[in-house]
Amino acid sequence: MIDRDRFPVDPWRLIETRYSEEGVGETLFSVGNGYLGLRGNHIEGRGAHEHGTFINGLHETWPIRHAEQAYGFAEVGQTIVNAPDAKVMRVYVDDEPISLDDADVREFARSLDMRTGVLERRVVWETPSGKRVRMRDQRLVSFEERHLAVLRLEVVVENADAPVTISCQLLNRQDGAGVYAGTPLGTKGAGFDPRKAEKIADRVLEPAEHWQDGMRSALSYRVADSGMTVAVVADHIVETENSYNHRTLVEPDIAKDVFRVQAKAGVPITLTKLVSYHTSRGVPPRELVDRCRRTLDRAADQGVEAIFRQQREWLDAFWERSDVRIDGRDDLQQATRWCLFQLAQASARADGAGVPAKGVSGSGYSGHYFWDTEIYVLPFLTYTSPRWAYNALRARVKMLPAARRRAAQLNEAGALFPWRTINGEEASAYYAAGTAQYHINADISFALGKYVRATGDEAFLRREGADIAIETARLWATLGFWRGSRLVGESGAGDGIETFHIHGVTGPDEYTTVVNDNLYTNVMARYNLRYAAKVVREIRESFPEDYVKLVERTGLGSGEAESWERAAEAMYIPYSEALGIHPQDSLFLEREVWDLANTPADQRPLLLHFHPLVIYRFQVLKQADVVLALFLQGNHFTPEEKKADFDYYDPLTTGDSTLSAVVQSILAAEVGYQDLAQKYFEQSLFVDLHDLHHNAADGVHVASAGGVWTALVCGFGGMRDYAGDLSFDPRLPAAWPSLSFPLQWQGSTLQVTVTKDELRVQVRTGPPVPFSVRDTAYIATVEDEVVVRLADQGPLLPGRPTLRQLTEAWREDGTRMSASVPVITTSIPVIEPID
Repeated sequence: MIDRDRFPVDPWRLIETRYSEEGVGETLFSVGNGYLGLRGNHIEGRGAHEHGTFINGLHETWPIRHAEQAYGFAEVGQTIVNAPDAKVMRVYVDDEPISLDDADVREFARSLDMRTGVLERRVVWETPSGKRVRMRDQRLVSFEERHLAVLRLEVVVENADAPVTISCQLLNRQDGAGVYAGTPLGTKGAGFDPRKAEKIADRVLEPAEHWQDGMRSALSYRVADSGMTVAVVADHIVETENSYNHRTLVEPDIAKDVFRVQAKAGVPITLTKLVSYHTSRGVPPRELVDRCRRTLDRAADQGVEAIFRQQREWLDAFWERSDVRIDGRDDLQQATRWCLFQLAQASARADGAGVPAKGVSGSGYSGHYFWDTEIYVLPFLTYTSPRWAYNALRARVKMLPAARRRAAQLNEAGALFPWRTINGEEASAYYAAGTAQYHINADISFALGKYVRATGDEAFLRREGADIAIETARLWATLGFWRGSRLVGESGAGDGIETFHIHGVTGPDEYTTVVNDNLYTNVMARYNLRYAAKVVREIRESFPEDYVKLVERTGLGSGEAESWERAAEAMYIPYSEALGIHPQDSLFLEREVWDLANTPADQRPLLLHFHPLVIYRFQVLKQADVVLALFLQGNHFTPEEKKADFDYYDPLTTGDSTLSAVVQSILAAEVGYQDLAQKYFEQSLFVDLHDLHHNAADGVHVASAGGVWTALVCGFGGMRDYAGDLSFDPRLPAAWPSLSFPLQWQGSTLQVTVTKDELRVQVRTGPPVPFSVRDTAYIATVEDEVVVRLADQGPLLPGRPTLRQLTEAWREDGTRMSASVPVITTSIPVIEPID
């Protein structure tokens, strides 16, 4: 549990009362805007888990070395680059540096204020000679100016005159040596961990222009293999009544602005460092330096106080449309707001780039974009900040050319989006748990459909969004195949009736790979095919001019859309009559059950302790798979099916993935396991704040943070929008007095409040909003708030599902289930040869 003496509860701030250099703190106190991110390193710039400055999309490429090469394997890896570090502002008193590890620190506190977007640290320390020094440093990355960061330091020697030196630096830690170096990518901690970034041994940032002019310093580089360029320029403003002088040093990998101050007792020194970063996929470094200059000129004209004020105003607007309020639980409120703030820091100014799995808070997962964005982050963006969702979807549009090439390489039509990427090319070297996750196509199309329904942005759909729906549907049409069936079952298959199957894929559960008829994939592909056909039909019928352009862009053939609808209607949905559940895939139930309850804690997570082939032989899940399908496509499953499936798969789910708990929380709440739903919610809520997976030091789990919003709004708030119809069926935890959240819906702004006895829906701005609550229709307007009385908060079931029911079950073939834990077998005895 979190140490509340060190991290006290505050509903609007994350506060730390004791100094630490641990990597988790660097993540928790990072600041960013979706383009630029500064980890929460202390300004002294010495010991750290990772001295990180990250820019979305700034990456290096490198050849992937496969032990055994095969056609179509990913060939070029991509890794985020640690940009030049501008955070360093070292303070010396009597020429002695402050080092918080051994300094006589009398007061320490730092806080991340989620209303102002400012990270602030306050320190009081005494020198060996008894001089009392008070310091306050502040840091922000502007949401309004995506290329701008501000660092401000105030130093006061309270009880004596003293010489004070402040050394402001720009450091290329990516390639530096000695004191300049940061922790190399991929070397953070001992042991194998695929969640960390790769290490690049060669020089990455090749120096270009570097100079100093007055109070300004500049460094610029070209990335060796990817060809990207980056520039950083820092300006300095000194405010003090003390006398001082300024000295400089610039080299390719370091720029120093050193201020030597003759400080008088009690007379403050304020030094503000304005920093601008610009990057490009190929613009010359000199051009980027000029862009940085213009950014800093504009910031100087605006004034530092105005920048801080502007940040507060921007966040006021963000919280107005995003804040989820949990009454009576400040601890949960603090953690919820921290998660929502991380979503803003990861996506607000991505501006057409993707949303990395760690945002811009760390190098974990190499800065790659995954399907996490569409399923876990896009819902929050769509219903609170639609423009950010639009930008994220446009990033996928820009990846279409590469996705088309990838589909052709794998002998398919249409487009296949990469499992993990920065530049649009597949970067996953392990195809079984990477490339085989074709479901990413459907995930992107699903997010597109949600965005268009919630916002009414049909123009984007006709202009370029439809291309995604069409190209992803084409892939399913060629990847899948038709097969006649002699069996009659829940799938609807019968004698003489053909069904549509998809083989050789991996679903969201990475502990079960390259399978046939994965339920999640089939269900989501069915949606993808239907949605694409619907989009084509509506554009053809209502916007003939746009339809002509669509055909020109995509080569859409007559009858294609109708063929997709036929495939969707015939999609095979596996079902076990014997167990009364949907199998995760065609062979999943034939495997033995992994006994998670008796698996030692020191063998978790499984991926770090067992070979993949060991894991693949068992019924065990890294993350919710079928359960996720039950949520996303819940209108295609009955309440009874949802409960049966949840009861079966929940005991098999390890939670080794941070994507699991939020989905399990939502379904647990829906089917009636209210206490379990709250437990899963709190697991997802504190993934980073409690470092539950022991890797928060590598960056924020952005998808989990997005899932927190979904668990609150869709799990406890009961919001659904199946087929574009807004509905609510709340599941408020018994200990919560109320839950309240805003929503953007088709041009209107709603405020939804749930209490034990009622649900209130108020339209704050915009046209009337029709919706339903437990199958009863209502219409809310600006003038008339709707108040719906609630008889209860849904079904209530005690406890949680266990493995016992699985081990007492029988398969279709008459064999009985059994559960076990893989163990190392005893050594085979050596038999001496007979003479």
